[in-house]
Formats: sequence, C-alpha cells, structure tokens
Amino acid sequence: MAPLLSHAAGQSVAIAPISRGRQRLVPKPPAAAAFLRGLFPSRPPPAKADLLRLIADQRRGLETQSDPSRFADIVSCIDALAASAGPDVDTVSDAAKLSGTWRLLWTTEREQLFIVQNAPVFRTAAGDVLQVIDVPGGALNNVITFPPSGAFVVDGDIEIQPPQRVNFRPAYDCYRFTRAKLRGSNWEVPFPPFGKGWFDTVYLDDDFRVAKDIRGDYLVVERAPYSWNG
Repeated sequence: MAPLLSHAAGQSVAIAPISRGRQRLVPKPPAAAAFLRGLFPSRPPPAKADLLRLIADQRRGLETQSDPSRFADIVSCIDALAASAGPDVDTVSDAAKLSGTWRLLWTTEREQLFIVQNAPVFRTAAGDVLQVIDVPGGALNNVITFPPSGAFVVDGDIEIQPPQRVNFRPAYDCYRFTRAKLRGSNWEVPFPPFGKGWFDTVYLDDDFRVAKDIRGDYLVVERAPYSWNG
C-alpha cells in the first residue's frame, strides 16, 4: 500500500485531497425512487386493455344494443376496473385529472346513440362526441359534433362529491341559465334543456375514464388530443 506521506529533504508533503467536484455523489433515496419510477412506470390494470378490446368494434355502443353477450362482457370488465381502483379511491377531487375534453369511446346512453345513428337522415354524420368538464368552474358540456362546423351542445352545472360522485344539474334546476342548442356555421336553434342527476366515476387515470350514471348507463371516454372551447 502506498504511503500517504512522502519524505523529501526531511519535509513531509501531504497529498492534496480529492476535490468535491470529482467525488461520486450517491442519489438521495427520494431522487433514486423517482428515477426508478421513470424507468419502470406503473402499468394499467389488465381489465383496461380488455375493455378497450371489447369496445373497439362497437361503433361507440350502437352494435352493443343488439348484442347482450358483448354487453355483459363489457360490464364485467368495467366492474373489474372499478375493483382494481379500490372502493375508497377519490376519482373526482383532482380537478386537473377530471377536468378537460373527453372523447366518447362507448356508451349505453340511448339519447346520444340515437343522434349518432340518425345523423345521416339530416345529410350529415356525427363526428366526435365529447364531454367537457371544468371542475373549478363547475361546468359540464355534452357535445355531439357534426363536421365541419355543426354541433349539438347541452350546457350544465356540476357539483363534486368525493370520492366518486359528480352531481350535474343541467337546465331548470340550476340557479343560473343553461341551455341546449343545435348550431351550424351561421345559425343556431335552441332546445329546452332537461334532466338532473349524478354519475359515479368508477375508474380514472391520466387519459381514460369510466362512469356510471343515475340511470345505470355507462360512459367510457378517452382524453381528447384537443380542447373544445365552444
């Protein structure tokens, strides 16, 4: 082993210490944990992939109306997703997570499916079907688009009740005016708004949400790659 001190001309010369800049720094535990999470991100539950597969060819729910076996399989997947999240998981208080423009993938809501199915009668076709939620602003908009410039829009108010429930009060049950309308590029036809109730968000992640409403209808949506601003 080499000596720490060398002897020259009767003098002791200490070897210079290693500078801090050249020392190997060991990450602190929190930083290391974050680094590992980045390398190994959490995987979505298997039921999510199963659900997406089951609804992929269902034309947003139109095909499911006449296929009770497929409907049962889809509901079974939704139940499995809800169970994977846990019974007490708060899926609605995180405004940043719940707020945004959500695009319909599948539903059992008859009114929406009726409009989507019968749009060709009016020489048009339904585009994206959206649910736009603004938790801080207490607003909910249901939108069926008719490209290039048409839309059927229902405006409403919402109230959050953690851990899962969202109360919605479209129409006359609000203390402020809300409305429904069918509009084109340069025209608009008002409709009387209607309905009130609630929906439970049974599963929510950064880009995917599943809800069940007061009537037992289901809604499966993905976060849209754009924002709808009316």
